Amino acid sequence: MNGGLVDVHPTQPVDQSTGSATGGAKRLWKPWLWCLVAAITGVSLAAGITLVGAYTKLNGNIKHVDVDATDLGARPAKVSKALNILIVGSDTRAGANVKYGHREVGERTDTIILAHMSPDRGNALLISFPRDSLVQLPACPRKNGLMGQRPHVGMINESFNFGGIGCTWKTIEALTGIRIDHFVKVDFTGFKSMVNALGGVEICVPKAINDTKAMLHLQAGRQLVKGEQALGYVRARYSLGDGSDIGRIQRQQMFIASMVKKAMSGDTLTDPARLFHFLDAATQSVTTDRGLTVSVMRDMLSSAQGLAAGNIRFVTTPWRYSLTQPGRVEWVQPQAKQLFHLVATDTKIKGSNIKTGRQTTKVPKSKIEIVVQNGTYRAGLGRQVAAALEQRGYTVVRIGDPKVKPQAKTTIRYATAGQTRVPTLAGDLVVSRNQAVTGTTTARLVLVVGDDWKGLKPPPVSDHDVKGIDATQDSCSAA
Repeated sequence: MNGGLVDVHPTQPVDQSTGSATGGAKRLWKPWLWCLVAAITGVSLAAGITLVGAYTKLNGNIKHVDVDATDLGARPAKVSKALNILIVGSDTRAGANVKYGHREVGERTDTIILAHMSPDRGNALLISFPRDSLVQLPACPRKNGLMGQRPHVGMINESFNFGGIGCTWKTIEALTGIRIDHFVKVDFTGFKSMVNALGGVEICVPKAINDTKAMLHLQAGRQLVKGEQALGYVRARYSLGDGSDIGRIQRQQMFIASMVKKAMSGDTLTDPARLFHFLDAATQSVTTDRGLTVSVMRDMLSSAQGLAAGNIRFVTTPWRYSLTQPGRVEWVQPQAKQLFHLVATDTKIKGSNIKTGRQTTKVPKSKIEIVVQNGTYRAGLGRQVAAALEQRGYTVVRIGDPKVKPQAKTTIRYATAGQTRVPTLAGDLVVSRNQAVTGTTTARLVLVVGDDWKGLKPPPVSDHDVKGIDATQDSCSAA
């Protein structure tokens, strides 16, 4: 999954020649982007004679916004041909959306997702950012009547209200270190139209819902929702689950998974009328940067036709509830930073089905006994190291001192003779000049802490940390 990018130029923040738009379409705000691409290709195959007219119609539907390179400031480097698309669900109350709260002022991001497509377009990852996240927000200039943003710690969705999509773009790049290729914005009314064009989306409700504020009235059980019901289901917060934004994100991810499955099904892809109807609804409902045209979207599918639903994965930025501001969340470190780094470098999340080179340990940590010896004159260091190892899952059987002090280098050795390599522990040290000596089959190690000791590496991000789902998830499995 790499965070590949493209150079940004004024009024054209995407270099189409990189193919950056080639696969990310499958992961957008409610996979409309993926479906959009699929639909274009489906129409071209099933009704090629009308392609020119369809292309002209669809291309004319899309609204574009310029994002100036100067507004984005210093940016992460482009490191591969991976595609990263910022998707925002807009909660503007203007126009057709007035009934969702006409007293609301301005336009905010109800949903923020970063869609990542691997360079080979064989895997897709959608990262959700809780809108209640307290983060460091960068400076953004005044623009298009917006007041701009001063650097401060605030909620992540403030950037859109203060500085528009360019400011949100800059904020996500600054927080993640992942360079963004395109953006897509979808509003309330547009979302409903896209769901209706698919013929509805299946959900599962554990108990009946009667939420007047969200305009949501549903019976318990598995059912097909359209229009207002679909929108109410993904927007509802206080009448479902624990009433948190996190609960809503999980529900949105399940909804997107159901939508992806339906969009990728034969019933949709082989029905030119349904495909075009969906395309027409989608293109009338979205705003993108100027680089993300219908022709670019069409090219996305050509390089990603082999993408399976099981390789489309949804995760949430690792988080915890804030201790200082009730109702807000903070990102858990180093897990969040590691997740972003894995995306930027296209490395698999340990234990997931997304491409990776990361290997799991062959020797369970719980089966390794460790003797910690403090080879320095730093009092208490042995106990600190032992505590850190136990938190990591190792068993520390003794803490002491080596026969000779001080030790310049940290070493790991077997307690007895017979082995030729050191399992597991070496990979957890920040600096380990390991001396693997002979040992028996016993997995007892002696860690001699030297003056070069710099601690343990941050634990690798795992499925346990991000608790993601893939697009094959059954809508009732998590109900």
